[in-house]
Amino acid sequence: MRLPWWGVLGVILGALALLILFDHFGKLTLARPTMTSAAMVIIAIAMRWKLKRHMWFWITMTCLAALHVPLILFVPWTTRWIPAFVIIPIGMADLYLMLWVLSVVGKFMGGPEASKG
Repeated sequence: MRLPWWGVLGVILGALALLILFDHFGKLTLARPTMTSAAMVIIAIAMRWKLKRHMWFWITMTCLAALHVPLILFVPWTTRWIPAFVIIPIGMADLYLMLWVLSVVGKFMGGPEASKG
């Protein structure tokens, strides 16, 4: 997956706006987990984009994104530096779990061909 230059610029500006917003409200510790969770949800949607015409796909993704909210709000986060080799496996596990849920829901809703993206 590659983003065009305007996509990269949009991601940078969106992340900067999110950082400023969290800093303004004094919740800077929530910025990193929010951006990581949002990135994993967006990547899961991009990886299964062929399912975009199915309502169950969007309902499932909305539920999965909503499940991230309590995780972000109720886990004590830190602003200290955390190495990428710690964050990346957690994000990948989150992504794989979302893809697995989409696969299970797809098989339940429309058979094996509906779950393949």
